[in-house]
Amino acid sequence: MIYRNPLKEISLKKYVGSRLTVAWLLLVVVFLVGILGYRLFSGYTWVDAIYMTVITITTIGFGEVQQLSPQEKILTSIYIICSIFFVGYAISVITEYILSKNNIGNLRAKKVKSKIDALKDHVIVCGFGRNGDQAVSKLLAYNKNFVIIDKDESVLEPLYDSGMLYIHGNATEDEVLKAAGIERASTLMCTLPGDADNVFIVLSAKQLNNDLKIISRATKESTTYKLKLAGADNVIMPDKIGGDHMASLVVTPDLVEFLGHLSVSRQEGSINIEEIAFANICTDGKEHAIKELDLRKKTGCTVIGYRDPDGNYSVNPDADMVIKKDSKLIFIGKPEQIEKLKATYKV
Repeated sequence: MIYRNPLKEISLKKYVGSRLTVAWLLLVVVFLVGILGYRLFSGYTWVDAIYMTVITITTIGFGEVQQLSPQEKILTSIYIICSIFFVGYAISVITEYILSKNNIGNLRAKKVKSKIDALKDHVIVCGFGRNGDQAVSKLLAYNKNFVIIDKDESVLEPLYDSGMLYIHGNATEDEVLKAAGIERASTLMCTLPGDADNVFIVLSAKQLNNDLKIISRATKESTTYKLKLAGADNVIMPDKIGGDHMASLVVTPDLVEFLGHLSVSRQEGSINIEEIAFANICTDGKEHAIKELDLRKKTGCTVIGYRDPDGNYSVNPDADMVIKKDSKLIFIGKPEQIEKLKATYKV
């Protein structure tokens, strides 16, 4: 995010707020100086001292409560000049604060829009509920650029000062998708709770960007086919995955527990599985057999999977298998071996 690691800038709201504090302090000091000055040096009563301070600062021009001596007139003149600058500054800051408070949402929206307009090959996440939140956490861990769309402003409020990019709107509307840069995006994730909304978004998105990779959530088995027909590349059913996982803990508990120790999250700092593209492994552009690359000797990692250019997967590929262009290899290893793998092939 854009901006996964934003610079620590002073926001407009904090900037104006700090100036507002200074302005109020100046007003208080000016009033106290005037009141104490007339009270101590001119012998006014507290009420008369307050009255003289007010008419002096506001330059109303009413007559003095009592005749001033030449020294008092000089001090009053200096006080008037100083108060004009201080009070004028305070009024300008307070006015700016009021205007900024009313327009800070517009200013924030313009800033976010300019950043979104600069994005390319980013991910659009439609819906920031439980699934959307989990997806965003993973994207953050992998430093992927993304834009969040949600129609519930209360859900977006925590994102205001986070540096994340978001749009307040309904993702089923084409204009909202365009505002998120769907023509330039690489992936769309539909995580809305309603299947009908997800189907509609997939249909609209595919019309706006035919090359877009679309991943959608579904709650019913019957919706999976409709989403695929609409143009979704992958359909995820969170409830089914959760149920399968719970049942697996009964049928094959040790296997599930072992798989649970395999981490693919960079956030945890203990990655055990990684995928490397052909271009990173075969930097010369030539196709090689797995055994020719001597991957285990170089990195300590083991090849456990192969994805061919057509998207078909092979588990535990043979050493004689030739790696084709636009393919990927999937590795497993200890965290330090995975780090060595990434450093070796510049991932």
